[in-house]
Amino acid sequence: MKISNFCQIMDSEDQGAPVVGFENVPENDAAEYLNNYKTHTPGITHDEMVRAYTEWATNYDKDLCPGRYNGPEIAARFMATHYPVEVRDKLNILDVAAGTGQVGRELHKVGFRKIDALEPSPGMLQVLKRRNIYGTLYQVALGLERINAIATDAYDALVIAGGMGEGHIPVRGLDEIVRIVKPGGTVFIVMREEYLSYVTEYVGKLEPYMENLVRLAHGVGLIELSWRTILSENLEWYSSIKSKSRADPIIS
Repeated sequence: MKISNFCQIMDSEDQGAPVVGFENVPENDAAEYLNNYKTHTPGITHDEMVRAYTEWATNYDKDLCPGRYNGPEIAARFMATHYPVEVRDKLNILDVAAGTGQVGRELHKVGFRKIDALEPSPGMLQVLKRRNIYGTLYQVALGLERINAIATDAYDALVIAGGMGEGHIPVRGLDEIVRIVKPGGTVFIVMREEYLSYVTEYVGKLEPYMENLVRLAHGVGLIELSWRTILSENLEWYSSIKSKSRADPIIS
């Protein structure tokens, strides 16, 4: 095991708001929320999730456009903060659950150039290809099995924005992340904090697993691995569909 930093960026819901449902969703965003919900339905299987994204692919960028969904911009902003301008075009980056390539678009804007994509949905990959931003494309899911096409210690950084959720990346995907990111590399995960409270795969599992990876690494003395969580309460610009207010970074 070896990896230096996990950076997890979250947004929180209003206190007392229902976990699942359309309460607090503006009327003009209802259709888009519904399309997104189809890919996160409670109990959805991985294969069902992939099919749902493929069916949605041609309308995804319209439904989750900047302003309505800003996870990719948040990811790029934090990565740009972490890496100086002069090194960004030299870093090998893997965009996991890359979708239609919105994260790559935002990373390219701030100077990152060597970006590969991992995405299980063929429909989403077809849209992503048209951006002409990415290098190698992997049509595979993270966390189901070892990805032999990706060498150990292959990437300087890995980013996931919008790839966590019901039927999405399982907790065991962290093991593969640790394998493919270089010693001293950084992982950026952008997700909704609420998923930790109702996505069965993550409840009481995701953060403890991350913490255990750190303990194991320190215990065997192989690496220096740290976990940094940036909590953003009701992050207004994460998604206009449900979130409000400001971001408050907390380092742990």
